[in-house]
Amino acid sequence: MNGGSQAATDPGSGRGGPAQPLLTVRGLVRHFALPGKLLGRSKAAVHAVDGVDFDVLKGETLGIVGESGCGKSTTARLLMHLINPSAGELIFDGEKVGSRELPLREYRRQVQMVFQDSYASLNPRLTIEASIAFGPSVHGVPRRQAVERARDLLARVGLDPARFAGRYPHELSGGQRQRVNIARALALRPRLLILDEAVSALDKSVEAQVLNLLADLKQEFGLTYLFISHDLNVVRFVSDRVMVMYLGRVAEIGPSEALFSAALHPYTAALTRSMPSMDPDARTEAPPIAGDPPNPIDPPPGCRFHTRCAFVADACARRTPVLTPAPAAVLPSARPDHRAACLMLEPGSGHPRAPAAPAAAE
Repeated sequence: MNGGSQAATDPGSGRGGPAQPLLTVRGLVRHFALPGKLLGRSKAAVHAVDGVDFDVLKGETLGIVGESGCGKSTTARLLMHLINPSAGELIFDGEKVGSRELPLREYRRQVQMVFQDSYASLNPRLTIEASIAFGPSVHGVPRRQAVERARDLLARVGLDPARFAGRYPHELSGGQRQRVNIARALALRPRLLILDEAVSALDKSVEAQVLNLLADLKQEFGLTYLFISHDLNVVRFVSDRVMVMYLGRVAEIGPSEALFSAALHPYTAALTRSMPSMDPDARTEAPPIAGDPPNPIDPPPGCRFHTRCAFVADACARRTPVLTPAPAAVLPSARPDHRAACLMLEPGSGHPRAPAAPAAAE
């Protein structure tokens, strides 16, 4: 599925051309208010997503990784408007989501989501055929045409319509149900598919089949994927670029191989060191990262990772880092599209490992 070079060279569909942003996210915020008051002051809130900026390029697969509670799934639901953002802006193919030019109904037709729980995602009272045909019917496709589309998609995801169209979700295995969910997501002919832990509940043999299916469908339908997973090996395999989240913010984003081979952020480096290896001589004997993430109700100031970072300095608690490419002095082979939010990369940030600030022009 990894096809960064293909996404950069194939003709792009729609406005913008190849390798242009299909979805642009700016300043995305979601705080969940807690009931009651805290010490007589205004209500406290969980900072689930706290100022996230990124682009999803046409034809690519963007992977999102991070520990549980970092904001991955909340970000996905914000992108689908299943929950409303506290702040932020979504631009889909040059048009603002929710505007007169791109109302939410039309946006949702072009962006679909596959969830982790394959059983809870399906209505137990609807047959498989009816579940897949429901979306097109709601969007004005005639009933007969919607059923034909459902049967065609069942065949494309490897389920014989003659055998499976009339069955109910409880009569299918987990892998078969997830194929149904993928077919249902494709029924509206979307351009962007958000996959939130879509293969994590499957055993490895079925997982491999679903990943191969997703790769084939991406090629066949010209799809763009946003792939969320805890499994770093799977993310490395399927993704063109990877975004790492920590406590509601983006810690690092860059090309998949560059990020996994030369991580810029200490948190990313710890995650990649935690990947299991089949080599018995490469066993992890010491934990690459210690402690638990801070409380999202009261996140630490400055860099949110500084409470667990081995390279912490005084500046880390005072200054909030921004996404910055690695200077040549730090990493000569660094790419400009590989960025991390770390003061060690920012010239003159005050961190002892940071490059010196450029001299002011006289």
